[in-house]
Amino acid sequence: MDKLFSQIRQYLPISADAEQALATGMERIVLPKNDLLLREGRTCRHLYFMEEGAARGYYTLEGREITHWFAFENDFLTSFHSFITQEPAVENIQLLEGSVLHRISKEKLTGLFNEFHEIERLVRIAYEKYYIRLEERYVNSHFRSATDRYESLLKESPHIIERVSLGQISSYLGISQETLSRIRAKG
Repeated sequence: MDKLFSQIRQYLPISADAEQALATGMERIVLPKNDLLLREGRTCRHLYFMEEGAARGYYTLEGREITHWFAFENDFLTSFHSFITQEPAVENIQLLEGSVLHRISKEKLTGLFNEFHEIERLVRIAYEKYYIRLEERYVNSHFRSATDRYESLLKESPHIIERVSLGQISSYLGISQETLSRIRAKG
């Protein structure tokens, strides 16, 4: 929990009462590599904080997996659309490494929003950070070349290259593995 509250304090300070209520509402889970936190078609009922490990969100399209995000230590993760709307998810969330996570249910979190407005503000900030990453990803995929996208990934998130398979990276960048291999060979 220390990592969770250290990360939360970077977003905004919260009172000891709010911190205690949040700690009480969260459950620590340890899961193995390749476990699915969520399968498409199911409703996402939890918001997660990753203490240790790695995960990815991906869609399946015509039998292919298309990775659209990665999460690592100190990230909040969920299927945001499904979690917020409580509608079935169109994505899967898979653990890429054995992971330690803390999770809170939608119901408990909503109850905390009503009791502690600072927790509501905290989650809003987490949603805003997610939206910004989503918009940056959209701009990169539509207005930058494959080489530029790869170089940006190397510069901004080199840990991804070290911890994620090349197939998942090429999917994330929206290019074939062959194209990624050619780009890497030139570099």
